[in-house]
Amino acid sequence: MTMKLDRRRLIIGASLGLGALLLPIGRAFTAEVQAAKGFTHNVASGEPGADSMLLWTRYVPAAATDETTLRAEIATDTAFRNVVAGASVRTGSYRDWTAKLTLAGLQPGSTYYYRFIAADGSVSPTGRTRTLPVGQVDRFKLGLFSCANLPTGWFNAYAHAAQREDMDLWLHVGDYLYEYGIAAYKAQDRIAEREVMPAHEHEMISLLDYRLRLACYRADADLQALHQNAPMVALWDDHESANDSWEGGAQNHQSATEGDWSVRKAAAMQAYREWMPVSDEPWKAYPIGSLATLYRTESRLIGRTRPADIAAAYRADSDAALEAFRDGPWQDPAATMLGLEQENWLYQSLKSNAAGNAWQLVGMGTILGRTVMPAETLGMLRSDASERSVQAFRNNVRGARLGLPMWMDRWDGYPGARARLLRAAQQADVNLVMLSGDSHNAWAYELQQDGEPAGVEFAVQAVTSGGIEGSMAAAPGAVAKAFIASNPELRWCDTSQRGYAMIDITPARISSEWVFMQDIKTRGTATAGSHRMSAAKDRKTFS
Repeated sequence: MTMKLDRRRLIIGASLGLGALLLPIGRAFTAEVQAAKGFTHNVASGEPGADSMLLWTRYVPAAATDETTLRAEIATDTAFRNVVAGASVRTGSYRDWTAKLTLAGLQPGSTYYYRFIAADGSVSPTGRTRTLPVGQVDRFKLGLFSCANLPTGWFNAYAHAAQREDMDLWLHVGDYLYEYGIAAYKAQDRIAEREVMPAHEHEMISLLDYRLRLACYRADADLQALHQNAPMVALWDDHESANDSWEGGAQNHQSATEGDWSVRKAAAMQAYREWMPVSDEPWKAYPIGSLATLYRTESRLIGRTRPADIAAAYRADSDAALEAFRDGPWQDPAATMLGLEQENWLYQSLKSNAAGNAWQLVGMGTILGRTVMPAETLGMLRSDASERSVQAFRNNVRGARLGLPMWMDRWDGYPGARARLLRAAQQADVNLVMLSGDSHNAWAYELQQDGEPAGVEFAVQAVTSGGIEGSMAAAPGAVAKAFIASNPELRWCDTSQRGYAMIDITPARISSEWVFMQDIKTRGTATAGSHRMSAAKDRKTFS
């Protein structure tokens, strides 16, 4: 049976281990957890190619065993009368009973249906997927998602997108789940029906923790529907491991109490690769015929260097300290988001694909556009804002006066690496489109380097995670106006709504439609409007 998260029923497979049953919320669901056998979490597909597709499911056998074999089939029809490819795959408790395999021999730009069959004859739900096109491509559509925090809202954006019939692919640019323990959430921000496992107060640390949390998220019915109805290209950002993570650590990892970072990082990576329809390749390119190339990047756990620490300069409370930081640590040419190996791969790929594709689409966990804090925000803060929050805004406004960004953890914090990427795009003369997330709000940038256009960026708002509007008493329109006035690359933003974006690509033009959900505190698919922006080929600006 396929398990779904419905109100308080956060149901997971019994094979997750005895530890799961000893957690507070686990005791309440012991009987149901023990009964969770069969295909527990529906199906999913990803890593699309012109002639291949990766398929995923999870199956827990009823009989006591350490391993089982599943048969995957892919067909041109929902009745599976015309099966065109199939293969068998083993899974077991050693990989949390998740299974994935890649089937080849498919036709380009074609819709297929797939399923898994267990040794006992039971059959999974049927999934729908679509291969990438080749040759001349006139149109391609993908849905863009980021930042889905389960306890704070319903995944209405997923539900709305899953109902669409006009999408070729989903792109999730990270924060697919959150590592925080329950103590990190204010009671007024949580939805009682959306508790998560593990239910302890500290954030995820162990492999069991990460598996449990992924099991919880993947039990959500709306997320299951999204995966079931189209393939996904997914990349992780920080919260799949720990907040503000980098190669050697994270902002909220304390070695003294949480152990070796390398062990925690390995656990997070293993669980993600088990539970997601992704390959183990750290980065990858997906050609979309003559129209575009989509790049999946990795900017957190493999090559990213430690972000520059501006805290000491702020504590010094002097412009001299901030200027020294700006002209020194912030400019470090050795700082990198991607690592030199991935940088070289991406830059060479942009150059190689320049002649064959109209658009180069780079999926990225964090925003590339330059963003400083407007001075006006100090007068827009909520009257009940904490002193800590007010001080953070004051610091960011002080830094902005000296040209320092508000986000040291994003591309703004790595100006040398940012310049290398944009110069590579300029030198290759490509139509660069950055597809990013992480900030929880929606943004559109005209990227520049050395005073010249370099590309555009569509940054998607969160599925549920709260944004800067939580600190503001002023109307969202006034906040957006202040940001646009203070940031020359920023052409539009929305600082208050949740949802997703639809990217519509043609040979002559690319556009983003930000779809805003009416609500995330109650379940439903009603929308509250949308906003659309587009860029013409070879212009590198919006029109």
